[in-house]
Amino acid sequence: MNYKDYYKTLGVSKDASQADIKKAYRRLASKYHPDKNQGDKSAEGKFKEVNEAFEVLGDPDKRQKYDTLGANWEAYQQSGGNWQQYARQGGPGSTFFFEGDPSSFFGGDSGFSSFFEQFFGGGYQQSNPFGNRGQGPTALKGQDLEAKMNITLLEAYQGSQRTFELGGKTLRINIKPGAYDGQRLRLKGKGQAGMQGAPAGDLYIILKVQADFRFQRKKDDLIHQKSIDLYTAILGGKIDVQTMNGTVKMTIPKGSESGKTFRLKGKGMPKYNKEGQFGDLLVRLTVQLPKELSEEEEKLFKKLQLLREERKVKMN
Repeated sequence: MNYKDYYKTLGVSKDASQADIKKAYRRLASKYHPDKNQGDKSAEGKFKEVNEAFEVLGDPDKRQKYDTLGANWEAYQQSGGNWQQYARQGGPGSTFFFEGDPSSFFGGDSGFSSFFEQFFGGGYQQSNPFGNRGQGPTALKGQDLEAKMNITLLEAYQGSQRTFELGGKTLRINIKPGAYDGQRLRLKGKGQAGMQGAPAGDLYIILKVQADFRFQRKKDDLIHQKSIDLYTAILGGKIDVQTMNGTVKMTIPKGSESGKTFRLKGKGMPKYNKEGQFGDLLVRLTVQLPKELSEEEEKLFKKLQLLREERKVKMN
């Protein structure tokens, strides 16, 4: 009978932590699970091997006994393959020995390999990756799944309800006002199905808020670039400013320069999960200079230039 290297089966080193062993088991059990590989005998065999390896390495006591067995495997072979005799004698160089039938460590029929049966007994109490213990095959919670969903800034502002198909099922998700880029929304129990009656994993929807040419978002505030003509910048006046829910009038003071920013309170994004609270809208001015001046307009600008120079002389 050949020695089974359970560490190799799970793809971990012999000094791997219990957490690393559990992680490797979950990944491989999910990969080779019969539900995902129907009719594949090779995958079915791998699934059984992975479960057997975790049954031993996933339990600290069993792992310790297995490690001791591994260290004395060669001595066992020299004993002629009689494990009961070898165990009662303690074995050359062994650090422990079994009292009586080694099957007493695991108790009844396991359905595992002959290697497991001979050295760890015909029965067992299966360990659970969540720390519970119960009879029968390992229960394994289904894996969590992730999916990205694109939404518009308007949807993030107003809130939205989306439906989509996953695994032949129609799912619905509610997006609250104020949703933000990178936000993770959880749909409990909508991930991968669990194994052996364990609960399903969760589905996480990661929101991707698409860029909007009108606004730049900064947390709960919105930034809007607004172009005004030179005359409004110099003389002042009222302009229309677009917000997420319509247009509003805003007063431009005389002598407003390009880059000046005005704040419109409460015209930004809703604050997530804070009903009735909003960020602000920051309106940043860009002054557009007139182009292709007529001959008369050019004369007027020159006249204005002379008037400004005369004024400076008088002030000095």
